[in-house]
Amino acid sequence: MIEILNSAQLAQAKETGALVGGILQSMKERTEVGTNLLDIDRWTKEMIVAAGATSCYVDYAPSFGRGPFGHYICTGVNDAVLHGLPRDYELADGDLLSLDLAVVLGGVAADSAISFIVGESKPEESVALIDATERALAAGIAAAGPGARRGDIAYAIGSVLSAAGYPINTEFGGHGIGSTMHQDPHVSNTGRAGRGYTLRPGLMLALEPWVMADTAELVTDDDGWTLRSATGCRTAHSEHTVAITDHGAEIMTLAN
Repeated sequence: MIEILNSAQLAQAKETGALVGGILQSMKERTEVGTNLLDIDRWTKEMIVAAGATSCYVDYAPSFGRGPFGHYICTGVNDAVLHGLPRDYELADGDLLSLDLAVVLGGVAADSAISFIVGESKPEESVALIDATERALAAGIAAAGPGARRGDIAYAIGSVLSAAGYPINTEFGGHGIGSTMHQDPHVSNTGRAGRGYTLRPGLMLALEPWVMADTAELVTDDDGWTLRSATGCRTAHSEHTVAITDHGAEIMTLAN
């Protein structure tokens, strides 16, 4: 289903998105060497509940996961790039942490992800990975606007990632979002310009470039959820929910 939101829903999406962005920023600020992933999950739950919002993840049980996710935020460390199931792990200096969060507030969902390095160490490979996903996300947003095609976004994202030298996996990518978290259209992280669905004002998309340093192959962790790089290399993930307007794409998931 491709959902076109009205002006009231888009106003609500901005409120939902600000909550998502604010929680992610709070988690980044509170995370330090020694922080446990389960603490991040608990803090996220507390903020979601306090806001009167609903988690998109707790009861989420798609075909590619093992039962309901059961947690409030995805926590990917180093080689874990997507659907990272929070676990009893204390973060170390130099760990690359990716946090992915989606909630519903007022009947409208928003979805965002950030990656950052914990502590004082800043491994060059990790810095480069994060930078590439952030630049690719900016390029994808710049390519989104009324009359643009889905392939224009995919091409813009893929061009940045390829130029940075990273293989691109096409199993998981961006997606439509509205009253529910995952909707059509799927937006791959690489593609051909001028192809696919024509973007219309009122459409919301969650754009999410993610990369693995030296492979495009994923493996599923024993927890049945966490997706890791097949080679054990480091990974990064950046995501914003954007709304297509008459003038371009507006980011919904910025923290106030």
